[in-house]
Amino acid sequence: MPELPDIAAYLDALERHTVGRELLGFRLGSPFVLRTVTPAPQEAVGMTVAGVSRIGKRVVLRFDGAGPMWFVIHLMIAGRLRWRKAGAKLPGRRGLAALDFEHGTLLFTEEGRKKRAWLRVVGNEDELTALDPGGLDVLELTGAEFADALVRENRTLKRSLTDPRIFSGIGNAYSDEILHRARLSPFKRTGQLTSEEVDRLYGACRDTLADWIQRISKETGDGFPEKVTAFRDGMAVHGRFGQPCPVCGAPVQRIIYAEREANYCPGCQTDGRVLADRSLSRLLKDDWPRTLDELEQLDRRRAGG
Repeated sequence: MPELPDIAAYLDALERHTVGRELLGFRLGSPFVLRTVTPAPQEAVGMTVAGVSRIGKRVVLRFDGAGPMWFVIHLMIAGRLRWRKAGAKLPGRRGLAALDFEHGTLLFTEEGRKKRAWLRVVGNEDELTALDPGGLDVLELTGAEFADALVRENRTLKRSLTDPRIFSGIGNAYSDEILHRARLSPFKRTGQLTSEEVDRLYGACRDTLADWIQRISKETGDGFPEKVTAFRDGMAVHGRFGQPCPVCGAPVQRIIYAEREANYCPGCQTDGRVLADRSLSRLLKDDWPRTLDELEQLDRRRAGG
């Protein structure tokens, strides 16, 4: 799922490509993507894009004409935005919607098989506000505000960082990177944190997000984001299972649960302990490694060494 750094890149590109431009046409490729009935998206035709913003991980386009109207786009896991030449064809089953402008077309597509991405069209600010889960933007918080939001409930750090009701725009990928930079276990509970660890996490959140916003912005340049992915070169732990940690060299570990996963470095984050996946632990019993040394011994046994 695109997170804050990618959403920021989309907003920057949409600002350059669409703001101040009149919407000439709207084409719906999949009826399932549209989650509202009124107002109809075609009512925005003839209106001008007045601004772009975000609500959490949702992209918002505001149209001004006879009255304001907002398109709220949630890309979910596999949704993507593409800028193509004017009148570009919607790409088969992947095409969800197209917004046509005189100088180009904004395509809304979905790469995955599960159709989860959606578009909502709202005609007043109350409806727009109702779509906000309430999470706070870490880049706009003071350290005290961050600490207050973080420890309000005693939950794991991974869950707290990715809860859209607590923090805005942080998902599975960047929470892994943040926790690695902060040298904290993804499953440490917020109620167990020292004030120094809270400060460290606050700094890691801001530095990680700011760094990746800058990297992706530089990569995109004056164009439109084409490589929007949760797995990027230069990431320390996310998507790097089994590879050496760039800081200490220990093999990166992961725990998979439901459709999510947590990637972490035992050397940097858990004092050398390999965290047990509960479902795997029941199956493996004594074969589940508890430390880096045991992990290395297990790897040697499996390799016949």
